[in-house]
Amino acid sequence: MGKLKPVLILGGSGQAGSGAAVLLRQWHPGLPLTIAGRDIGRARRVADGLGAATAVTIDLRRSDLGLPAEHGHHFSAVVAALWDDRLNGLHYAQDHGLPYLSISSGLVEIAPEVVAGARRANASSILVASHFCAGVVVLAALELAGEFRRVDTVRIGAVLDELDTGGPAGAADLERWSTATTAGTVRRDGVFTWVNDPEVQAEVRAVDGVVLPGRSVAILDVPSLALATGAPNVRFDMAVGESAARRRGDRASIEIRIDLEGTGPTGAPLRTSRYLVHPAGQRPLTALGIALGVERQLGLRGERVPPGIRTPETLLDPAYAAERLAEIGATFVDAPGV
Repeated sequence: MGKLKPVLILGGSGQAGSGAAVLLRQWHPGLPLTIAGRDIGRARRVADGLGAATAVTIDLRRSDLGLPAEHGHHFSAVVAALWDDRLNGLHYAQDHGLPYLSISSGLVEIAPEVVAGARRANASSILVASHFCAGVVVLAALELAGEFRRVDTVRIGAVLDELDTGGPAGAADLERWSTATTAGTVRRDGVFTWVNDPEVQAEVRAVDGVVLPGRSVAILDVPSLALATGAPNVRFDMAVGESAARRRGDRASIEIRIDLEGTGPTGAPLRTSRYLVHPAGQRPLTALGIALGVERQLGLRGERVPPGIRTPETLLDPAYAAERLAEIGATFVDAPGV
Protein backbone atom coordinates (compact mmCIF):
# COMPACT_ATOMS: atom_id res chain seq x y z
CA MET A 1 0.00 0.00 0.00
CA GLY A 2 2.74 2.46 0.94
CA LYS A 3 4.40 2.02 -2.45
CA LEU A 4 1.34 3.10 -4.41
CA LYS A 5 1.62 6.32 -6.35
CA PRO A 6 -1.07 9.01 -6.11
CA VAL A 7 -4.40 8.76 -7.88
CA LEU A 8 -4.81 11.86 -10.06
CA ILE A 9 -8.42 13.07 -9.75
CA LEU A 10 -9.28 15.58 -12.48
CA GLY A 11 -12.05 17.73 -11.07
CA GLY A 12 -11.12 16.49 -7.61
CA SER A 13 -12.37 19.65 -5.94
CA GLY A 14 -15.87 19.20 -7.36
CA GLN A 15 -18.71 17.34 -5.67
CA ALA A 16 -18.20 13.89 -7.17
CA GLY A 17 -14.40 14.01 -7.21
CA SER A 18 -13.98 15.28 -3.66
CA GLY A 19 -16.57 12.80 -2.38
CA ALA A 20 -14.72 9.92 -4.02
CA ALA A 21 -11.45 11.15 -2.55
CA VAL A 22 -12.97 11.11 0.95
CA LEU A 23 -14.13 7.51 0.52
CA LEU A 24 -10.77 6.37 -0.84
CA ARG A 25 -9.05 8.01 2.10
CA GLN A 26 -11.38 6.21 4.53
CA TRP A 27 -10.96 2.81 2.87
CA HIS A 28 -7.24 3.04 2.11
CA PRO A 29 -5.51 5.53 4.42
CA GLY A 30 -2.14 4.88 2.81
CA LEU A 31 -3.29 5.65 -0.75
CA PRO A 32 -1.89 9.03 -1.86
CA LEU A 33 -4.22 11.33 -3.78
CA THR A 34 -3.64 14.30 -6.07
CA ILE A 35 -6.52 16.75 -6.34
CA ALA A 36 -6.43 18.47 -9.72
CA GLY A 37 -8.46 21.48 -10.75
CA ARG A 38 -8.34 24.86 -12.39
CA ASP A 39 -8.63 26.68 -9.02
CA ILE A 40 -5.51 25.76 -7.04
CA GLY A 41 -6.85 27.33 -3.85
CA ARG A 42 -9.97 25.17 -3.91
CA ALA A 43 -7.95 22.08 -4.78
CA ARG A 44 -5.57 22.75 -1.89
CA ARG A 45 -8.44 23.08 0.56
CA VAL A 46 -9.75 19.66 -0.47
CA ALA A 47 -6.26 18.13 -0.33
CA ASP A 48 -5.54 19.63 3.09
CA GLY A 49 -8.79 18.20 4.43
CA LEU A 50 -7.87 14.73 3.23
CA GLY A 51 -4.31 14.45 4.45
CA ALA A 52 -1.67 12.54 2.43
CA ALA A 53 -2.88 14.48 -0.60
CA THR A 54 -1.46 17.13 -2.89
CA ALA A 55 -3.04 19.70 -5.18
CA VAL A 56 -2.16 20.67 -8.74
CA THR A 57 -3.63 22.81 -11.47
CA ILE A 58 -4.49 21.26 -14.83
CA ASP A 59 -5.29 22.45 -18.31
CA LEU A 60 -7.53 19.97 -20.15
CA ARG A 61 -6.75 21.74 -23.44
CA ARG A 62 -3.20 20.37 -23.31
CA SER A 63 -2.16 16.79 -24.00
CA ASP A 64 0.17 16.90 -20.99
CA LEU A 65 -2.61 18.44 -18.85
CA GLY A 66 -0.22 21.27 -18.10
CA LEU A 67 1.77 19.01 -15.77
CA PRO A 68 5.57 18.65 -15.81
CA ALA A 69 6.75 15.77 -17.98
CA GLU A 70 8.07 13.76 -15.05
CA HIS A 71 4.69 13.80 -13.30
CA GLY A 72 3.30 11.10 -15.57
CA HIS A 73 5.42 8.53 -13.81
CA HIS A 74 4.24 9.75 -10.41
CA PHE A 75 0.61 8.61 -10.66
CA SER A 76 -1.14 5.26 -10.32
CA ALA A 77 -4.43 6.15 -12.07
CA VAL A 78 -6.34 9.01 -13.70
CA VAL A 79 -9.93 9.77 -12.76
CA ALA A 80 -11.98 12.18 -14.89
CA ALA A 81 -14.62 13.41 -12.45
CA LEU A 82 -15.58 15.99 -15.07
CA TRP A 83 -16.13 15.97 -18.82
CA ASP A 84 -12.84 15.13 -20.52
CA ASP A 85 -14.00 16.91 -23.66
CA ARG A 86 -10.73 16.67 -25.60
CA LEU A 87 -9.89 13.23 -24.19
CA ASN A 88 -6.59 14.60 -22.99
CA GLY A 89 -7.06 12.94 -19.61
CA LEU A 90 -7.53 9.62 -21.38
CA HIS A 91 -4.56 10.17 -23.69
CA TYR A 92 -2.41 11.14 -20.70
CA ALA A 93 -3.36 7.89 -18.97
CA GLN A 94 -2.64 5.88 -22.12
CA ASP A 95 0.70 7.60 -22.66
CA HIS A 96 1.81 6.56 -19.19
CA GLY A 97 0.06 3.17 -19.00
CA LEU A 98 -2.30 4.23 -16.20
CA PRO A 99 -5.85 3.05 -15.43
CA TYR A 100 -8.49 5.63 -16.41
CA LEU A 101 -12.05 6.16 -15.19
CA SER A 102 -14.59 8.60 -16.59
CA ILE A 103 -18.13 9.50 -15.53
CA SER A 104 -19.36 12.30 -17.79
CA SER A 105 -19.38 11.10 -21.40
CA GLY A 106 -22.92 9.73 -21.41
CA LEU A 107 -24.40 7.26 -23.85
CA VAL A 108 -24.44 9.74 -26.72
CA GLU A 109 -20.79 10.79 -26.25
CA ILE A 110 -18.83 7.63 -25.52
CA ALA A 111 -17.95 6.86 -29.15
CA PRO A 112 -14.69 8.90 -29.21
CA GLU A 113 -13.72 7.45 -25.82
CA VAL A 114 -14.37 3.88 -26.95
CA VAL A 115 -12.55 4.36 -30.26
CA ALA A 116 -9.57 5.98 -28.52
CA GLY A 117 -9.45 3.03 -26.15
CA ALA A 118 -9.73 0.49 -28.94
CA ARG A 119 -6.93 2.09 -30.95
CA ARG A 120 -4.54 1.60 -28.03
CA ALA A 121 -6.14 -1.44 -26.48
CA ASN A 122 -3.02 -2.52 -24.60
CA ALA A 123 -2.20 0.88 -23.15
CA SER A 124 -4.64 1.30 -20.24
CA SER A 125 -7.49 -0.15 -18.26
CA ILE A 126 -10.43 2.12 -19.16
CA LEU A 127 -13.55 2.10 -17.01
CA VAL A 128 -16.45 3.81 -18.76
CA ALA A 129 -18.68 4.75 -15.82
CA SER A 130 -20.84 7.45 -17.41
CA HIS A 131 -23.92 5.78 -15.95
CA PHE A 132 -26.37 7.33 -13.52
CA CYS A 133 -24.44 7.78 -10.25
CA ALA A 134 -21.33 6.29 -11.89
CA GLY A 135 -22.84 2.81 -12.18
CA VAL A 136 -24.12 2.39 -8.61
CA VAL A 137 -27.74 2.06 -9.74
CA VAL A 138 -26.82 -0.73 -12.14
CA LEU A 139 -25.02 -2.56 -9.35
CA ALA A 140 -27.96 -2.08 -6.97
CA ALA A 141 -30.37 -3.48 -9.56
CA LEU A 142 -28.11 -6.46 -10.18
CA GLU A 143 -27.96 -7.16 -6.45
CA LEU A 144 -31.78 -7.29 -6.38
CA ALA A 145 -31.80 -9.42 -9.54
CA GLY A 146 -29.79 -12.09 -7.73
CA GLU A 147 -32.99 -13.66 -6.41
CA PHE A 148 -34.31 -14.20 -9.95
CA ARG A 149 -33.70 -17.20 -12.15
CA ARG A 150 -34.73 -15.20 -15.20
CA VAL A 151 -35.27 -11.45 -15.53
CA ASP A 152 -37.76 -10.36 -18.17
CA THR A 153 -38.21 -6.68 -17.36
CA VAL A 154 -36.11 -4.03 -15.67
CA ARG A 155 -37.56 -0.58 -15.14
CA ILE A 156 -35.75 2.20 -13.30
CA GLY A 157 -37.45 5.43 -12.21
CA ALA A 158 -35.12 8.05 -10.73
CA VAL A 159 -36.22 11.23 -8.97
CA LEU A 160 -33.39 13.75 -9.13
CA ASP A 161 -34.10 16.75 -6.95
CA GLU A 162 -33.85 20.00 -8.86
CA LEU A 163 -31.56 21.31 -6.09
CA ASP A 164 -29.27 18.28 -6.44
CA THR A 165 -27.99 18.28 -10.00
CA GLY A 166 -24.37 17.91 -8.94
CA GLY A 167 -22.89 21.40 -8.98
CA PRO A 168 -21.82 23.33 -12.10
CA ALA A 169 -20.19 20.31 -13.77
CA GLY A 170 -23.20 18.07 -13.16
CA ALA A 171 -25.63 20.71 -14.39
CA ALA A 172 -23.51 21.19 -17.52
CA ASP A 173 -23.56 17.43 -18.15
CA LEU A 174 -27.37 17.32 -17.95
CA GLU A 175 -27.72 20.30 -20.29
CA ARG A 176 -25.24 18.84 -22.77
CA TRP A 177 -26.93 15.44 -22.83
CA SER A 178 -30.38 16.98 -23.29
CA THR A 179 -29.03 19.03 -26.20
CA ALA A 180 -27.49 15.96 -27.83
CA THR A 181 -30.81 14.11 -28.01
CA THR A 182 -34.38 14.49 -26.80
CA ALA A 183 -34.98 10.80 -27.51
CA GLY A 184 -34.77 8.07 -24.92
CA THR A 185 -33.26 4.64 -25.39
CA VAL A 186 -34.96 1.42 -24.30
CA ARG A 187 -34.71 -2.27 -24.91
CA ARG A 188 -38.01 -3.65 -26.12
CA ASP A 189 -38.54 -7.31 -26.94
CA GLY A 190 -34.77 -7.72 -27.11
CA VAL A 191 -34.21 -4.77 -29.47
CA PHE A 192 -32.41 -1.58 -28.45
CA THR A 193 -34.39 1.30 -29.85
CA TRP A 194 -34.94 5.04 -29.58
CA VAL A 195 -38.24 6.45 -28.36
CA ASN A 196 -39.68 9.92 -28.93
CA ASP A 197 -42.97 11.60 -28.02
CA PRO A 198 -45.30 10.33 -26.78
CA GLU A 199 -43.44 7.12 -25.82
CA VAL A 200 -40.55 9.02 -24.28
CA GLN A 201 -42.87 10.51 -21.65
CA ALA A 202 -43.24 8.70 -18.34
CA GLU A 203 -44.61 9.03 -14.84
CA VAL A 204 -42.05 8.58 -12.07
CA ARG A 205 -43.43 7.81 -8.64
CA ALA A 206 -41.48 9.14 -5.66
CA VAL A 207 -41.10 7.11 -2.49
CA ASP A 208 -43.99 9.01 -0.84
CA GLY A 209 -46.34 8.16 -3.72
CA VAL A 210 -46.24 11.55 -5.45
CA VAL A 211 -46.09 11.16 -9.23
CA LEU A 212 -43.71 13.42 -11.15
CA PRO A 213 -43.60 13.90 -14.93
CA GLY A 214 -40.48 12.27 -16.33
CA ARG A 215 -39.08 10.81 -19.49
CA SER A 216 -36.98 7.98 -20.81
CA VAL A 217 -33.35 9.04 -21.06
CA ALA A 218 -30.48 7.93 -23.28
CA ILE A 219 -28.26 6.42 -20.63
CA LEU A 220 -25.67 3.66 -20.38
CA ASP A 221 -27.64 1.95 -17.62
CA VAL A 222 -30.03 0.55 -20.25
CA PRO A 223 -27.51 -1.54 -22.24
CA SER A 224 -25.56 -2.41 -19.09
CA LEU A 225 -28.65 -3.79 -17.32
CA ALA A 226 -30.00 -5.45 -20.44
CA LEU A 227 -26.81 -7.32 -21.22
CA ALA A 228 -26.00 -8.15 -17.60
CA THR A 229 -29.43 -9.63 -16.84
CA GLY A 230 -30.47 -10.79 -20.30
CA ALA A 231 -33.78 -8.95 -19.83
CA PRO A 232 -35.46 -8.25 -23.18
CA ASN A 233 -37.28 -5.22 -21.77
CA VAL A 234 -35.34 -2.44 -20.04
CA ARG A 235 -36.20 1.21 -19.52
CA PHE A 236 -34.73 4.05 -17.43
CA ASP A 237 -36.94 7.05 -16.68
CA MET A 238 -35.92 10.20 -14.88
CA ALA A 239 -37.85 13.05 -13.31
CA VAL A 240 -36.25 16.28 -12.10
CA GLY A 241 -38.28 17.93 -9.38
CA GLU A 242 -38.89 18.07 -5.66
CA SER A 243 -37.86 14.93 -3.78
CA ALA A 244 -40.00 13.38 -1.05
CA ALA A 245 -37.51 14.42 1.62
CA ARG A 246 -37.66 18.07 0.59
CA ARG A 247 -41.46 17.95 0.63
CA ARG A 248 -41.13 16.92 4.28
CA GLY A 249 -38.89 19.91 4.95
CA ASP A 250 -35.59 18.00 4.88
CA ARG A 251 -32.66 18.36 2.50
CA ALA A 252 -32.86 17.10 -1.09
CA SER A 253 -32.71 13.30 -1.35
CA ILE A 254 -32.26 10.86 -4.22
CA GLU A 255 -34.93 8.22 -4.84
CA ILE A 256 -34.48 5.51 -7.43
CA ARG A 257 -37.22 2.95 -7.94
CA ILE A 258 -36.07 -0.42 -9.26
CA ASP A 259 -38.79 -2.68 -10.70
CA LEU A 260 -37.86 -6.22 -11.76
CA GLU A 261 -40.09 -8.89 -13.24
CA GLY A 262 -39.29 -12.47 -14.21
CA THR A 263 -39.21 -15.87 -12.59
CA GLY A 264 -37.86 -17.01 -9.24
CA PRO A 265 -35.73 -20.04 -8.36
CA THR A 266 -38.69 -22.44 -8.70
CA GLY A 267 -39.83 -21.02 -12.02
CA ALA A 268 -42.81 -19.22 -10.49
CA PRO A 269 -43.45 -15.60 -11.53
CA LEU A 270 -41.54 -13.12 -9.38
CA ARG A 271 -41.70 -9.37 -9.14
CA THR A 272 -39.89 -6.94 -6.87
CA SER A 273 -40.15 -3.16 -6.53
CA ARG A 274 -37.76 -1.34 -4.23
CA TYR A 275 -36.36 2.14 -3.84
CA LEU A 276 -32.69 2.98 -3.42
CA VAL A 277 -32.69 6.12 -1.28
CA HIS A 278 -30.01 8.41 0.07
CA PRO A 279 -30.97 11.37 2.25
CA ALA A 280 -28.05 13.46 1.00
CA GLY A 281 -28.89 13.16 -2.69
CA GLN A 282 -26.96 11.83 -5.65
CA ARG A 283 -23.50 13.05 -4.65
CA PRO A 284 -22.69 10.21 -2.20
CA LEU A 285 -23.82 7.59 -4.72
CA THR A 286 -21.77 9.05 -7.54
CA ALA A 287 -18.74 9.37 -5.28
CA LEU A 288 -19.16 5.74 -4.26
CA GLY A 289 -19.27 4.60 -7.90
CA ILE A 290 -15.98 6.38 -8.61
CA ALA A 291 -14.29 5.06 -5.47
CA LEU A 292 -15.37 1.47 -6.16
CA GLY A 293 -13.98 1.71 -9.68
CA VAL A 294 -10.62 3.11 -8.60
CA GLU A 295 -10.27 0.53 -5.83
CA ARG A 296 -10.92 -2.29 -8.27
CA GLN A 297 -8.76 -0.99 -11.10
CA LEU A 298 -5.76 -0.56 -8.84
CA GLY A 299 -6.12 -4.05 -7.42
CA LEU A 300 -6.86 -2.77 -3.92
CA ARG A 301 -9.70 -5.27 -4.00
CA GLY A 302 -9.12 -8.23 -6.28
CA GLU A 303 -6.44 -8.37 -8.93
CA ARG A 304 -5.22 -5.27 -10.72
CA VAL A 305 -7.28 -4.85 -13.89
CA PRO A 306 -5.39 -5.42 -17.17
CA PRO A 307 -5.74 -3.06 -20.15
CA GLY A 308 -9.06 -2.96 -21.98
CA ILE A 309 -12.41 -1.15 -21.98
CA ARG A 310 -14.92 -2.07 -19.28
CA THR A 311 -18.12 -0.90 -17.60
CA PRO A 312 -18.86 -1.02 -13.84
CA GLU A 313 -20.96 -4.20 -13.87
CA THR A 314 -18.18 -6.12 -15.62
CA LEU A 315 -15.71 -5.36 -12.82
CA LEU A 316 -17.61 -4.80 -9.59
CA ASP A 317 -19.42 -7.24 -7.32
CA PRO A 318 -23.04 -6.11 -6.70
CA ALA A 319 -23.09 -7.64 -3.22
CA TYR A 320 -19.95 -5.73 -2.23
CA ALA A 321 -21.42 -2.54 -3.71
CA ALA A 322 -24.56 -3.08 -1.61
CA GLU A 323 -22.40 -3.35 1.53
CA ARG A 324 -20.66 -0.10 0.68
CA LEU A 325 -24.04 1.55 -0.06
CA ALA A 326 -25.21 0.70 3.43
CA GLU A 327 -21.99 2.10 4.90
CA ILE A 328 -22.54 5.51 3.30
CA GLY A 329 -26.15 5.74 4.49
CA ALA A 330 -28.10 4.49 1.48
CA THR A 331 -31.08 2.22 2.10
CA PHE A 332 -33.35 -0.08 0.12
CA VAL A 333 -37.04 0.60 0.80
CA ASP A 334 -39.94 -1.55 -0.34
CA ALA A 335 -42.22 0.29 -2.75
CA PRO A 336 -45.63 1.01 -1.15
CA GLY A 337 -48.41 -1.33 -2.19
CA VAL A 338 -46.08 -4.02 -3.55
